[in-house]
Amino acid sequence: MKKLPRLGKITPDFFTKVIYPRLGNKDSSVIVKPQHGVDFGVISLGGNVMVMSTDPFYIARELGIEKAAWFAVHILASDVAVSGIPPRYLAVDLNLPPEMTEKELRGMWQTVHLECKKLGIAVITGHTARYSGCNYPMVGGATMFGVGKRKSLIIPKAQPKDAIIISKGPAIETTGLMAAYFPEFLEEKYGRAFVKKAQSIYYQMSTVKDALITARIKGVTAMHDATECGVLGGLFEMSQHSRVGMDIFLDDIIIQDEVKKTCECFGIDPYVSISEGTLLATVNKKNARKVVKTLEDEGIKSCIAGEVVSFKEGVHVYNKGKKNKLKHPEVDPFWSKFDEYLRKKNKK
Repeated sequence: MKKLPRLGKITPDFFTKVIYPRLGNKDSSVIVKPQHGVDFGVISLGGNVMVMSTDPFYIARELGIEKAAWFAVHILASDVAVSGIPPRYLAVDLNLPPEMTEKELRGMWQTVHLECKKLGIAVITGHTARYSGCNYPMVGGATMFGVGKRKSLIIPKAQPKDAIIISKGPAIETTGLMAAYFPEFLEEKYGRAFVKKAQSIYYQMSTVKDALITARIKGVTAMHDATECGVLGGLFEMSQHSRVGMDIFLDDIIIQDEVKKTCECFGIDPYVSISEGTLLATVNKKNARKVVKTLEDEGIKSCIAGEVVSFKEGVHVYNKGKKNKLKHPEVDPFWSKFDEYLRKKNKK
């Protein structure tokens, strides 16, 4: 039997060899083009810039339509916010499953409207229809835009001696989704009270606030949303894009108790698992403590988890006194575990 391609994002190697060399027409107005370790693209508008990011419009029906719609907006908004420019406009294409009811569509769109209003985002264009062959959770795609002064733009370029800052800790999205989809497995091991705590992680799955707070501090050189392959995958991507090395101290990375126990329950390595909501940032060392304090004053826990070094020194992870060279994880364990427990749940 022919082996099917694995789920999740394509590998950095495939992107570098196939996608990156074929980006259509060259245009001098493009400041930031598609590349690994960068969540957005940028075009010049003279003294201003327009930041853009595109993602699937992800509606996981099992979460509840309104809850899923909140996440769909924040996935898109987060990838613009890490540029230092606030998200401002949304264009959305909804290719809806035939079984989606008008009541569900109304509920979803009301949440999109209210969340965009809260974040200062205007919906500017789109397309909405039901089509045969369309299924949850990928019910279309959307592009988020931000417009701001060029001087406010943070083009990711980590520098040696920068500090590495991580907000919220690893596996935020992993915990939020696994606890929402499979609470019975967590309850069996830790009890009902723990399930409620783990499920509350869901609304941490956004880096909009983290990124815009961090961007206000001088000395921020790069920001990245730790999505697929998690904290370690995201830091590796940042290092390769900026052509720097990194010393990452695993013991210094904060990890929430609900995250740690959820990952243990499902047999997932939290440091390489999907973590929308975790901000990765590199900051001039003299301002690193200020970033951590400012985030914590706003109720967002964060930590200094390492240092940027020269490219020739490579990327290393220090864990319990041991030093190991870091390679890109390539495969995020979340997808296979999600599929495994979905099958287990359906058998119950």
